[in-house]
Amino acid sequence: MAAEPGSAAHWDEAYAHGDSMRSWFQAAPEMSLRMLDAAGVTAADSVIDVGGGASPLAAALLGRGFGDVTVLDVSAAAMEHARRRLGARAGQVHWLTADIRSWRPTRRFAAWHDRAVFHFLTTESDQQGYRRALAAATGLGAVAVIGCFAPDGPRQCSGLAVARYGPGDLAAGLGPGWALVAEDREEHITPNGLTQPFTWIALRCTG
Repeated sequence: MAAEPGSAAHWDEAYAHGDSMRSWFQAAPEMSLRMLDAAGVTAADSVIDVGGGASPLAAALLGRGFGDVTVLDVSAAAMEHARRRLGARAGQVHWLTADIRSWRPTRRFAAWHDRAVFHFLTTESDQQGYRRALAAATGLGAVAVIGCFAPDGPRQCSGLAVARYGPGDLAAGLGPGWALVAEDREEHITPNGLTQPFTWIALRCTG
């Protein structure tokens, strides 16, 4: 496997045999929806799911009446799983294949969602690329919902080293101009029955 945290080859291989037994698999994005609700995100808002891949969030948002949903992932194979699950509704979602570290957004979104991408970015240069994309894709008043491994979470995932965060450290990692509006902790149970603690935060862009 490739060693790059955002390598398409690495993640295409990870998804090659399906996603339902991958450690990050979840049948329903309950915490994601809870945090978006806590930040006041509504169906009238545009949402981008960064690293959304095969996540069920896009389907859940469509089910709630959201009409402007974008999924970005470095792995086309991951997004193909989501497309197949959505069937005819896949055409209602905007699909972008890109590396978040070098992606240059062409529009802005009211809400940015990331479950388990930022914690793979363990170098300052990779984190700078992420923050640059976040700043370009959002504006004053926008919401960012981020979920990463908690301080007592795994040290590795999918063969890659990860960073672990408490709410304050995670908020600080996104840089100035973001105000914390909600935080939570999730005990994610993997398909193999292991517990992975996650830190979740919701922030609002203050400029």
